[in-house]
Amino acid sequence: MPVLLNANCSFSSKQELLDLQDCLPDGGISLDSPVDSQTGSPMGSSSRSPDMPGAEDPIRPQIFTGVSMLPGQLYGADMQPVAETSLGLTLASDDSVQLCGWGVLTPKFIQVFNTPRWVLLFLCVASFLQGMIINGFINTVVTSIERRFNLRSYEAGLIASSYDIAACVCLAFVSYFGGTGHKPRWLGWGILIMALGSLVFALPQFTTPPYLVSLPEQMGMCSTNRTDLCKEKEGGGLSSYRFVFMLGQFLHGIGATPLYTLGVTYLDENVSSNYGPVYIGIFYTAAILGPAAGYLLGGHFLNIYTDIHLTTEMTPDNPHWVGAWWIGFLAGGAAALLVAFPILGYPRQLPGSQEHVALRVSEAHQLKDGSHVTASDPHFGKTVKDMPRSVLLLLKNPTFLFLCLAGATEATLIGGMSTFGPKFLEAQFSLSASDAAMWFGCMVVPAGGGGTFLGGYIVKRLNLRCRGIIRFCMMCTIVSLLATFIFLINCPNVPMAGVTAPYWSRQMEKHQLDQYKLLYDKPNKLHPGNSSSLDENLTVGCNSACSCIRELYNPVCGSDGVMYYSPCHAGCTSINHTEPSTGKQVYSGCSCIVGNVSWGYEGFAVAGKCSSSC
Repeated sequence: MPVLLNANCSFSSKQELLDLQDCLPDGGISLDSPVDSQTGSPMGSSSRSPDMPGAEDPIRPQIFTGVSMLPGQLYGADMQPVAETSLGLTLASDDSVQLCGWGVLTPKFIQVFNTPRWVLLFLCVASFLQGMIINGFINTVVTSIERRFNLRSYEAGLIASSYDIAACVCLAFVSYFGGTGHKPRWLGWGILIMALGSLVFALPQFTTPPYLVSLPEQMGMCSTNRTDLCKEKEGGGLSSYRFVFMLGQFLHGIGATPLYTLGVTYLDENVSSNYGPVYIGIFYTAAILGPAAGYLLGGHFLNIYTDIHLTTEMTPDNPHWVGAWWIGFLAGGAAALLVAFPILGYPRQLPGSQEHVALRVSEAHQLKDGSHVTASDPHFGKTVKDMPRSVLLLLKNPTFLFLCLAGATEATLIGGMSTFGPKFLEAQFSLSASDAAMWFGCMVVPAGGGGTFLGGYIVKRLNLRCRGIIRFCMMCTIVSLLATFIFLINCPNVPMAGVTAPYWSRQMEKHQLDQYKLLYDKPNKLHPGNSSSLDENLTVGCNSACSCIRELYNPVCGSDGVMYYSPCHAGCTSINHTEPSTGKQVYSGCSCIVGNVSWGYEGFAVAGKCSSSC
């Protein structure tokens, strides 16, 4: 007669499962006094003969009692079985708790979606949106938000870190109680909170005045009659909006916490151990393709002016340009709201998942003190008082600790690179914010998405288990270490007059050139910290009468290949014309730029940074 097990059945070893089979009596099973088929004695009263398999692990009496202390709880013969495993175990199930729906609303036509593949699809969409919003849009719009709301780099870093702070605060709580709770509901509510965070993050766009850059045409050029720019400067209080951004990121962190803890567990519980790596690999592939899409779409949105209802003569190459950074958060938040409701409708366990759970063999590190028996108790971990003991069990697992350390190290590297990677490309290769985001996204797609999917496929193809997977990860890590030498490849900075290169104008006095060499020829003596030192280096004989303003940063590229802080610092006195193809202004009469005497023209400059030699 088959043994009836509940859906939460699991075994710590294959031998334990075989022991359960061997102990079936010929005439049926009695819950009150089960009898060993091999010895004829009551089960639990004696162990196997030393010559028999499994003698080193005696049959635990609680497996065969009416109220079992192990997840494999026996049912009476009146229970209706629904599935029989390949090992002869019949699993009992209650179909009413495995229907897809919302409360009492369980339409029959939506039960076609009550399968692991549809769960995988919805979770992939959720992880894709999470990656696109948090690791894509956030990192793409860093420079635009800094410029629009007068933020410093460390303030932008605090905004990005708010996500990790929220995740750290909520991780233990969500993992502990969600692990024994209704996982789809935890996932669905988390995605709803993440959607709310995206809407909050986009809120400052609609509560601030339009972004207008209204500078007099002659403000940036050499002139002896100049008004104070600071008197006309507005919007200094916009930096307080960083707290709104931090709140949005905090909600992002709270909402995304269940996704990569309970989401992976829910997939693993509802598919066979052979297909588990493939499902999880696809899930993580979607999570990595999300940032790639975020970089590409975010770069496209940054080519649109932030106030889409206004027209402007500025181009994305202008250093004062701010793109429509907020569109992605509105769209991503709306999409997250839509995907949350299907996930909320899934049951605690999918139909047919009982067999996968019952036949699953634990590969966790097991201590001699029997901690794995405590962890397998179905009543363990349901209250707060069990939490310290749960943490202690994890701390006793060296494999788990080292895997956590490896994951934390990887997250540190990826987090720093993804947050400031586009900004690094902007500065290193003189790219616009949109171009830097698109290039960074193109790098993430084949590396992250392809690698994650390929890893899951290899694990299934080679049928790797815990030990083999760890060795495979270590081999990939060693290979990736060889790629760290690529960071030694750098691109020379575009020379900037008065900052990284001297003024080569004939009007430059000798003592000013000597002062520049004293400051910049030796890197260890470079301390351009105070503003007076910067003003002194930017102001030389050729622009000393121009009354240039340091707060007005408007770089131009001189005809000599040197970049200047502004047209004023280049000594330019007028706008010659505007290039029709690029829309960039061309300045003339630039006294600090050496012209080509043989060709008969004076120095000129073009608006924008000089292109990089790379």
